[in-house]
Amino acid sequence: MEAYINELFNEFGVVITVLIISALPVIELRGAIPVGIGLGLSTIDSALLSFAGSLIPVPFILLGIRPVFNYLKKTRLFKGLVEKLTHKSLKKSDNIKKYGFWGLLIFVAIPLPGTGVWSGALIASLLDMKFKMAFPAILFGNLVAGLLITAISSGAFKLFG
Repeated sequence: MEAYINELFNEFGVVITVLIISALPVIELRGAIPVGIGLGLSTIDSALLSFAGSLIPVPFILLGIRPVFNYLKKTRLFKGLVEKLTHKSLKKSDNIKKYGFWGLLIFVAIPLPGTGVWSGALIASLLDMKFKMAFPAILFGNLVAGLLITAISSGAFKLFG
């Protein structure tokens, strides 16, 4: 019984670790999927947990970042940081402005640094995209990125054994 409880807690710890890693900016599911596989989760479990975890911050960013940024712009401490983040994000937004839903989906789907759900949600929010258009684009873009990273990760783990 004790071994079963220890195994259950170990499995729970891995699940929570993958969920947390996938919800972090920059890392997102692109880093969480290989981490989950490396920690012993099946490829499918790692991909599903990473996908779910990476979507956790999206509604908060889409619905709440503008008021937070507006408040922080009024402070001396954070004004420069907010302006820099806004400028840097909007600099990447040309295709999203031009192609809307599809531009955002492709932006999130490309598994490169500086793209992903955090950046996509921030750009969508700064461009005043409606939640009902932005969230599905981010969700499907994230799904594409997850499938790509899962394919790459599972192949790499098989290759290096």
